[in-house]
Amino acid sequence: MPPVPEEQLPLPVAGFDALYGLEVLSLGEEEATARVTVTDDIKQPAGLVHGGVYASIAEALASFATWKEVSQDGRSAQGLSNQTSFLRPILQGTIHATARRRHRGRTTWVWEVDITDDEGRLCALVRMTVAVREP
Repeated sequence: MPPVPEEQLPLPVAGFDALYGLEVLSLGEEEATARVTVTDDIKQPAGLVHGGVYASIAEALASFATWKEVSQDGRSAQGLSNQTSFLRPILQGTIHATARRRHRGRTTWVWEVDITDDEGRLCALVRMTVAVREP
């Protein structure tokens, strides 16, 4: 399936993802991108973006990209495993996420997600495994 046309981006999100401000910018079979504007609402008391935000961005992006492909066959996709390594904090600006598919199996897809700041510095690495299930 081709990427989502630019005029349809950012894709609307709902629920928890809307609470922290996720904007999906591209959604392809092998790569997807998103961003989140840093606000005080997503920071921990020390003023850093909460680590759960990084994990949430990665899970949403990988699950959404997988679901976009497998739902055409009536299957569902949901996060199975999320391993996040925090490398440097983000204090302000925008959180950028790029998910790259590393494995496309019958029952699992594996994605690696780079989380960067406005200066392109790597701030977190996430390995997401997404379960693909029959209805």
